[in-house]
Parts: sequence; structure tokens; C-alpha cells
Amino acid sequence: MKNYKILFVCLGNICRSPAAEGILKRMIKEQGLEDKISVDSAGTSGYHDGELPDSRMRQHGSRRGYKFDSLSRRFTTDDFYNFDIIIAMDDNNYHNIMRMAPDPESERKLYRMVEFSKRFGHDHIPDPYYSGADGFELVLDLLEDACEGLLDKIKKGEL
Repeated sequence: MKNYKILFVCLGNICRSPAAEGILKRMIKEQGLEDKISVDSAGTSGYHDGELPDSRMRQHGSRRGYKFDSLSRRFTTDDFYNFDIIIAMDDNNYHNIMRMAPDPESERKLYRMVEFSKRFGHDHIPDPYYSGADGFELVLDLLEDACEGLLDKIKKGEL
């Protein structure tokens, strides 16, 4: 298995992408793949640079045994050079990232999170920021499912 550097991207990097980062990190650790896969997250907006994930997301994640503690940062063009796989949470972020791609090779690194879903048929990972507890729980369900699918594809050498 080759080494992978994965970057999850949402709008503010305080809900979806740091949750995906924390979920995948735990899966990687449980499967003993820390020496093969590294994970980070970023946001297309930069609104929350340097902040911890949203307290509600941290709370809901903690109930499932996750620790979401990365600091928010803005996605940059350099990320295309520093990561092998870049995963957007929704179409708006996908298109914003795609516009920044410096070349066709960089464009081929970009995926939508839902492309890795195994059990759910959603067309995007919804932003839970303005929703209640059910919204955060749904996002965690979707991310757990898609992270499993992502890890399966990596282990099979399909990415």
C-alpha cells in the first residue's frame, strides 16, 4: 500500500471537515495505518482561522468517542502540492477548490465526500451549523459511512 496524504475541505473548517479528519484518524489508528495515511482539514472561507471546531460538533463527536481538536485554516493552492487526495463536503466547496487548481493533475486529486458513501444516498454532506442536534448527528453518520468507504478504496488500491 502506498502512502496517502488526505485533506478534507468544507466552508469554515469548523464542522464537517474537522469531523471527517477526526473520524478518519481514529479509523486509521484502529487499523494500524498511521505510517501510511495522514489526514488534515481546511476551509474555503478562512472565516474561522485558528479556531477549534464548533463546540456542538466537538460535543456530538465526543459522545461517539471522537476528539475533534484541529485548528481551522484556509485552503490554499499549495494544498494541491501537499496532498494526494482532496475531498470536498459539497458542490460549492468542490467548485471553489476546482477553480484554484493549478493544472489538470491537481484537478484529478479532488473528490466529493459522498462519492465514498456506502449506505447513504445523499448528494452532499449538509452543513450542520444552522441546524439542531439532529443535523450534527446526521453529518456524523454520513461521515462515518463515507470514511469507511474511502478507507476501503485506499486499501484496495483504487485511489
